[in-house]
Amino acid sequence: MNVLVFIEQRDGRIHSASFQLLTLAEQLAGKTGGRVEAVVTGQNLGDLNDAISRGGARKIYVVDDAELAKYRVLPYCTAVCAAIEASKPKVVLFPTTFMGRDLASRVAARTRAALAIDCTEVSLDGDGITVSKPMYAGKFSGKFKLAPDRLQIVTVRTNAYGAAPPRANEGVEVQAVSLPLRDSDKRIAVKEIAATGSGVKDVTEADIVVSGGRALKTAENFKIIYALAEVLDGAVGASRAACDAGYQPHTRQVGLTGKVITPKLYIACGIDGAIQHLAGMRGSKVIVAINTKKDAPIFKVATYGCVCDLFTLVPLLTEELKKMRAH
Repeated sequence: MNVLVFIEQRDGRIHSASFQLLTLAEQLAGKTGGRVEAVVTGQNLGDLNDAISRGGARKIYVVDDAELAKYRVLPYCTAVCAAIEASKPKVVLFPTTFMGRDLASRVAARTRAALAIDCTEVSLDGDGITVSKPMYAGKFSGKFKLAPDRLQIVTVRTNAYGAAPPRANEGVEVQAVSLPLRDSDKRIAVKEIAATGSGVKDVTEADIVVSGGRALKTAENFKIIYALAEVLDGAVGASRAACDAGYQPHTRQVGLTGKVITPKLYIACGIDGAIQHLAGMRGSKVIVAINTKKDAPIFKVATYGCVCDLFTLVPLLTEELKKMRAH
């Protein structure tokens, strides 16, 4: 069983989730005598092959074209479908990112593939694969077997699998794939890309997220959340209540109606844990909750719970971390 991994890159930087998928692909392919292959799309991609090879890919399909310089779903879909035609894999893996979700569904529709979105577990089951994914706001996990008589496409949550350490480059086969662009692919053109925000990491891209809730009381008080996130090299998140109160922009909202994230470490400061918020972060590897309410729902999912005043603990934690970094 050959497994093809979509390598998501932006401006020449590979998304960390792509390396995690290469690890999963190696587990699946290794049990069936298949091999791990990768497809990367964009413009001027030559410098990425070494990193992809060190991640575990044994063959790389490169679709390098000026039309792919900036992400547009229709040309990217055509590019990935061309790589699938060349590779003829049994399984294709995409990261559950904005690009991955957008692209996987288009590719599945065009190739008439079986599709599962936002999976946390993927395993072999006879001649096909079985996936698990959270459902109904994370209340339970559903298990599904994909139809084995067709291509199987899966998007996998970030950090559901760890990335293997880079290995020595033992040589990788690289195949250039031309872009068979359709007239319909040109219907949408990118005129301008405007950067937003202050350069602070987005919660969907960070391995560590520090979030604040309504207990912060003001936007000014969020400075202690930003200070802790900075020393941890993490991102700042917020609950819906905090965003609705105007303490933080809704682009930082974590939850079912905001952004669903699965960082390695999630620190919830002054967040009680409404159902929609828990659905957005309960997949985090380690959850630390800081709250004065000992019966707050957030403690039911927390790895570590601190029943105390966030205005006391968070600055102390920040200072201790600064001392540790200084040494």
